[in-house]
Amino acid sequence: MFKLTALLLPFIFWSLPVSAQTELPMAVDAALKKANIATGNLSLMVLPATGGNPVLSQYAERAMNPASTMKLLTTQVALDELGPNFRWKTQILADTAVKQEVLSGKLYLRGGGDPNLTWDKLAIMLRKLRQQGLRKIEGDIVLDRSYLQPTRPDLNTSWFDEAPDAYYNVVPDALLVHSNIIAFALEADASKLSVRLMTPLDKITINNRLQLNNKPCADWEKTWLPPTIESGQAQQIEITLNGSFPRRCEKTTYLNLLDRNLYIAHMLRLLWQEMGGIWQGQAVDGVTPASAILLGERQSDTLADTLRIINKYSDNSMARLLYMTLGAESVAANTYPDHLQAAQARVRSWLALKGINDQALVLENGSGLSRIERVSAAQLASVLQVAARSNWYPEFASSLPIVALDGTMRKRLKTGLNGGNARIKTGSIKDAISIAGYVRDVHELNWIVVGIINGENAGKGRPALDELIAWVAAGQP
Repeated sequence: MFKLTALLLPFIFWSLPVSAQTELPMAVDAALKKANIATGNLSLMVLPATGGNPVLSQYAERAMNPASTMKLLTTQVALDELGPNFRWKTQILADTAVKQEVLSGKLYLRGGGDPNLTWDKLAIMLRKLRQQGLRKIEGDIVLDRSYLQPTRPDLNTSWFDEAPDAYYNVVPDALLVHSNIIAFALEADASKLSVRLMTPLDKITINNRLQLNNKPCADWEKTWLPPTIESGQAQQIEITLNGSFPRRCEKTTYLNLLDRNLYIAHMLRLLWQEMGGIWQGQAVDGVTPASAILLGERQSDTLADTLRIINKYSDNSMARLLYMTLGAESVAANTYPDHLQAAQARVRSWLALKGINDQALVLENGSGLSRIERVSAAQLASVLQVAARSNWYPEFASSLPIVALDGTMRKRLKTGLNGGNARIKTGSIKDAISIAGYVRDVHELNWIVVGIINGENAGKGRPALDELIAWVAAGQP
């Protein structure tokens, strides 16, 4: 009996409920002090992944700005509510039949909220039209964004920060083609700099005013100035690149520069011309009539596949589209003024269904790219526990960055952790950084870890959050 009791003691210990430790691990506390971050600016919780009491908790009920770890709530709700095989649809329709290779009426491009409608995917849709026998479009191309409300949220939204041309600042709509991004390839040797336009757009002239400098290639953005845009006659657009660029350096930069209707029009025209088509109309806003004839449809990648981009690379635009899709696909969508409000109601309803308190939760766009969004470490930990018990846990977990291997965690904790034993979503904006996810420790036990730092020096707190992950992985020594 004595021998049997001795064998069972470790298992009894791990199964008994214990009160949460409130004293920070020494390495975490030391990292906070080194970064001059007050202990009160850190909110955290560590608890068993499959259920049970927390083993470490500090200010866990306090509502904090979670930065991009808010995406965990949006993506898990989407998996449960929409299913991993959910797909968005983009359609091409016409108001008259094609006769002798000519469409005399209007062509409708109806967006369905596809978060990853790249230019090459749009080109495949156009090529299918050519294969069906359409060559000349005499009317306008109508851009239908009515799947999501508001249809053009970018027109009435203030920029998140001082970099409106940055990719992370793109405000999505139901017909967001290639994220409205223009790619420029910059190549410099010792004496000359060349710039190439990598995105298929017609009537674009690049005016290169970049000067060469002797700075390290890694610092190229420090001397980069925002490009200027001028529209000329015959729909010609001139983009002027300003600032300087290092010698012996090659980079590709991705910028959100053009009004999206203008962007789509210039892209459609070039792609159609390259396929031997003719179109001299305009791209205009509108809604597809119920009597329109369907000419082609493209289904997006599955939601499960899309989540791997959203969470591993913290894609804000995709996350915002997914959040609005929750509103658009809600049975109560028409009872709200817009789909942002419908999405918020659906998220809160899901939390109530799962028994998670939504007190002090603040939602804006579901991506964490927000100054006002708030969630507590305890709420995020509860979401992660629900996810761990979900039918869709494999799809959810596979979307999270693997520590020291990929996504936003690929360069962190390169030593000290066994490969693949931690999947962590990160978050980082001014005055807020965070981590949240799953860690398997040296005893093969699985834990949920959430840590959020807010405040002036938050950006310097990343080592403290890494120490928290390492402490859990080491078996909480």
